[in-house]
Amino acid sequence: MTRGGLLALGLMLGLACRSGSNEQTPESRLLPWSRQIEVRESWLAQRHALLLPMMRNHGIGMWIVVNEEFHDDPLTQYVAPPRPYASSWDLFVFIDAGEQGLKKYALTLQSEEHVEEFFEAPPMRYGAGIALSELFNQYQPRTIGLSMNGKRGMTRSLTRAGHAFLVDAMGPEAEKRFVSAEPLITEYLDTRLPGEYEHYQNLVALTEKLARQVLSPEVIVPGRTTVKDVRRWLYDRVGALGLGMWFQPDVRVQRAGLVPDMDVGFIKAAKDETVLQRGDLVHLDFGISYMGLHSDLQRMAYLLREGEKDVPEGLKLALTNTHALQDALTLRASKPERPVSEVYEAAMAEMGAQAIQARIYCHPLGNHGHALGAAIDEGSARRSDPPRLRKGSYIAIELSTATAVPEWEGQKVQVMQEDPAWLSDEGWKYFVPRQEAFFLVP
Repeated sequence: MTRGGLLALGLMLGLACRSGSNEQTPESRLLPWSRQIEVRESWLAQRHALLLPMMRNHGIGMWIVVNEEFHDDPLTQYVAPPRPYASSWDLFVFIDAGEQGLKKYALTLQSEEHVEEFFEAPPMRYGAGIALSELFNQYQPRTIGLSMNGKRGMTRSLTRAGHAFLVDAMGPEAEKRFVSAEPLITEYLDTRLPGEYEHYQNLVALTEKLARQVLSPEVIVPGRTTVKDVRRWLYDRVGALGLGMWFQPDVRVQRAGLVPDMDVGFIKAAKDETVLQRGDLVHLDFGISYMGLHSDLQRMAYLLREGEKDVPEGLKLALTNTHALQDALTLRASKPERPVSEVYEAAMAEMGAQAIQARIYCHPLGNHGHALGAAIDEGSARRSDPPRLRKGSYIAIELSTATAVPEWEGQKVQVMQEDPAWLSDEGWKYFVPRQEAFFLVP
């Protein structure tokens, strides 16, 4: 056999061995879309089973989610099967029927068998408005929860036209019973299901893998690669996997001797035409959407100068300071049911004792990238009624420190990190390991 034949045979054997191993990549664990829908519908059944106690806890007798054609409500895919809805009005109604338990009705123009697995679907001979009026008269709920007057988009998503439709259908007496469903929506969306964990962990692992790839010589050639090149690689790779993004990937560049542009204390994202150079500290903020779940992760890379084999010691110290902040927050300050004001103050006090300049701006994760639930940041800590951490919740441990770097003539460098985590009795647990060292681009 020729040398080329031997190489080809070796390659085939290697591929066969790898394909036969138990090791799987995050990409290989992604489900086809049809299977995703099946799994999400199994989650929906579990969510509906939890809903009645939540409604009673928040004093909601009837909860209505209004979906409009070409203007989907952000709640629809989490209260109804995650399938397309294209009627002028699709209404999903949940009613506390007392001893009869939870009643669920889908008032849609066209019946659909998968929707009917989760809802009663009365015939729409006279339209959704008449059917809704009949439900109101039959059950006479004391309160009707709607997505209005909330602080976040998913808790104030009812449009003016949708509100007018409900008033016209149900009448002025029903309108008097309209209340904000914000507390109910928050608990509903902040409640994580056990079955979500495996898929979310894989999502985070894939996010981290792509971040590691794009911040490597595979993509970055110092002096040639632009910020636009980095973004385009991520867009194309995520699109090829059949996934989505919930925000544009941001790239930030810190460079010795260059004062970065700032925006409310944060380094501004670099412009597309920025060319990445040797000696740059490059930061990526990146998240993926999959199965109604969303990741959010940050990683940093250092582009080695000519003759350098490692990161300057001053930059290593800067990362160490951010690790200290992460440990203070995740390992010592955070426990279930602790008010976020106490969590924030405890972590910041520890940083003050170590003379580390720190910022904390953690936000919930899950069904949305900036999700509902307890955030850990200065604003939440100053609230008169700060929320409490809930066991099992997902969060983005997002924070930064600023450290003077001797090798950069004392210039302060921000090391920003973000890691998805879930809350256990012992504190926050990362879905994938945090970044222990800067990625290197030789």
